[in-house]
Amino acid sequence: MKIIAVIPARYESTRFPGKVLAKDTGKYLIQHTFERVCRAKLVEKVIIATDSQTVLAACKSFGADCVMTASTHKTGTDRIAEAIQKIDIDVVINIQADESQIEPANIDLLAQLMIDNPQTKMATLIAKFESKEQIADPNIVKVVIGKDRFAKYFSRSVIPYCRSGGPVGNINDYYRHLGIYAYTRDFLLQITKLPAGRLEQIEQLEQLRVLEYGFNILTGLVSHTADGIDTPQQYAEFVKRYKTSDKIGND
Repeated sequence: MKIIAVIPARYESTRFPGKVLAKDTGKYLIQHTFERVCRAKLVEKVIIATDSQTVLAACKSFGADCVMTASTHKTGTDRIAEAIQKIDIDVVINIQADESQIEPANIDLLAQLMIDNPQTKMATLIAKFESKEQIADPNIVKVVIGKDRFAKYFSRSVIPYCRSGGPVGNINDYYRHLGIYAYTRDFLLQITKLPAGRLEQIEQLEQLRVLEYGFNILTGLVSHTADGIDTPQQYAEFVKRYKTSDKIGND
């Protein structure tokens, strides 16, 4: 099974303009992500897909395989679909550009899910929460899964709602969704041609399109997570950790 990873890298960002090219560590933020993804053992190739000539030039400077895509795409998933249209692959993994501390082992776990479940068209990763405050945070997406490990619903709200003493009950009853996906090539091209569903529009979660149209998403549980970088403040914290921690500094 041929598996590649694609990192969509849009230059514009509402909360942190130009963040993928932030370079306070001596490396571009997108470079940190690219190098982490390249460590995954089951990924044959890593591609960056962008709509910016500036990002393209930066990526070329550190040796990344970067391709230009249209500037009209509404989501990173759409950008990836364009990037892989003419590539002969079985599975593509979607990794956000600001995941500068993503665990390569987690990428491999997701790839292995697709290998071990050849009938599966899409998979993603989940993790346990560290606090009730995280569960209540609408910026952190929750997911409900069945005993078959398939996702039943994703939401920014607290799900499941604990009727006795809620809204948040026992922390072990909740799962956090991580924004990394694996799709078969054909399924990715299929879902990106479908109109956005109503639930997707309400929650602003594109993975809900898959569920609304009756498809399944298999989940894999990981024990360690690292948040992506959405704001200048989060980036400043990453830079501080990078400069003081051997684990991060050895990227």
